Amino acid sequence: MPEQPAAPPTPSVPLAALLAREDLALRQIAGPADPGAVLHGAHTSEMADPYPYLLGGELLLTAGVHIPEAAGSDGGAPGRAKPRVGDYFDDYVSRIVAAGGAALGFGLAPVHDTVPRALVAACESYGLPLLEVPPQTTFAAVGRAVWQLMERARTAELRRVTEAQQSLAAAASRPDPVPSVLRQLAQRLGGRAVLYGPEGARIAAAGRMPAEAPAVDDPLASLARLLTGRGSASASDTTPSGAHLAAYALGAGQGFVLGVAVARREPGDHTIASVAAVLLSLLTGEQQSGSGAARSCALVRLLLGGAPQDVAPLLGGDRWFVVHARPEARTAPLPAAPEREDPPLPLAASALGAALGSPLFDLTGEVVRVLVPADREPGPQPGWTLGVSAAVAPRQWPAADAQAARALARARATRGPLVRYGARAALADLVPPDEAEAHARTLLAPLEDKPALTETLRTWLSLHGSWDRTAVALAVHRNTVRQRIARCAALLGTDPDDPDVRMELWFALRRLDQ
Repeated sequence: MPEQPAAPPTPSVPLAALLAREDLALRQIAGPADPGAVLHGAHTSEMADPYPYLLGGELLLTAGVHIPEAAGSDGGAPGRAKPRVGDYFDDYVSRIVAAGGAALGFGLAPVHDTVPRALVAACESYGLPLLEVPPQTTFAAVGRAVWQLMERARTAELRRVTEAQQSLAAAASRPDPVPSVLRQLAQRLGGRAVLYGPEGARIAAAGRMPAEAPAVDDPLASLARLLTGRGSASASDTTPSGAHLAAYALGAGQGFVLGVAVARREPGDHTIASVAAVLLSLLTGEQQSGSGAARSCALVRLLLGGAPQDVAPLLGGDRWFVVHARPEARTAPLPAAPEREDPPLPLAASALGAALGSPLFDLTGEVVRVLVPADREPGPQPGWTLGVSAAVAPRQWPAADAQAARALARARATRGPLVRYGARAALADLVPPDEAEAHARTLLAPLEDKPALTETLRTWLSLHGSWDRTAVALAVHRNTVRQRIARCAALLGTDPDDPDVRMELWFALRRLDQ
């Protein structure tokens, strides 16, 4: 008999769930009543040999059109010889079983009034579930019911995997991340999760197996050692009691292994365990490399009064960029309905730090600050607006922080993806800061309690007096921009169309921003 093909990668549907559909009125009349029997689809065929048309796992539906007239009869009275009848149905059912068919559905209309007794006997002999499909139930309805059940199973599986991913990610952020991830993994799989060290020693474990499959620790440890020895990414096995074992190597060359044991394997188990393996790879990899410990030492030294220049060697650099970043501004769909930017999530801030090559990031409000070693020149990042300071020594970090903030403000004003702080002295730097600030406050005093007008003037000047671009940047109508600029001109007693006036107003606004 040919080797039975593997079932296709689709969610399985319990045969019992299909039989429970009252609208179909299906009835199993032969074959084992196995509560674990599942379907992977439905297929209709009137071919005498359905083998070439089956993938495996299907419910094959037939009205018996292919059955020869002699074979389709009852075969005469009991006790009479009926060699050809039995041979036909025996061959037919054996080919379904060889193709991996999960069950056979026989329609009572329009060809046959009853299911041939020889077909019932053949299905019993080969252990193939045989369903009687009543005349009022179409094959299309049966197929649709199977696909509906498959879709429900797929949705349930996706929901289970998604919820498990969220809970594992939350566990990884706890103060005790490794034990928390193991506990959550064991709970989600309903089994046992064990972390093994580079030498095969058990570091941490969580969960327990049900009473029918208790002895898994020794075979699971053996599987983990086997995985370490042959350098594979994963391995699986089954114990004599039927428990399913799986082992996952954590990272490249780390030597840590995650072992998982479950009494019954569910479709989403591998995905959930793989997510846990990735999280544990990050956690154990950081512990092994010592980078996390170095950052912790640096933080403690700073808190205890250490100078930045003394702490910087622990972080791996003597010159640094400070980067300020915000998510790119979105254009409101309706100019009359401004939309606030959502603050970036911590996960997005972490991803930005990783893209810039540094784990040293801080999220404050809507601004992400990243400390980047000078040998990693920051570049534009999709979805972000960046301001980059000059490369400075650690003692100049506070000044670089201010530089990055000013560069980010310029980038947002010009709608550019990245602006670097210019080290060249400007004309404004020739004016003493206290005198420049006093002049700016006096000039802009009429707008002091009018933030909307001040922001409109600042944006309008940064965009070279463009009404349309200012309206888009502020998510207002262009007429609103014109009205606000006219109001500013009246309050300030100036002509904003004069280039000298624009330059002075911009100088004053920039001075108050610093």
